[in-house]
Amino acid sequence: MISYDILWQTMKEKGVTQYTLIKKYNVSPAQITRLKRNESVSTHTIETFCKILNCKVEDVMTYVEDENE
Repeated sequence: MISYDILWQTMKEKGVTQYTLIKKYNVSPAQITRLKRNESVSTHTIETFCKILNCKVEDVMTYVEDENE
C-alpha cells in the first residue's frame, strides 16, 4: 500500500500547513482527507504537492507492504 505519512513530516519541515494548502494553493480539502486516510490519489496530485513543497516524490509517499496480502 502507499503511505502518505511522510508527507506530513515534509510539510512540517517546509512550514506548510493544511490551511496554507487549501487557501494559498487551492488544494481541495477532500484531497487532503484522502491523503490522511492513505487512499489513492492521482499522480497529478502527487506532482502538485512536489511542486508546492519543492521536494521529491519520496518526500510525499512511500510503499509499505500490506500485511493482509
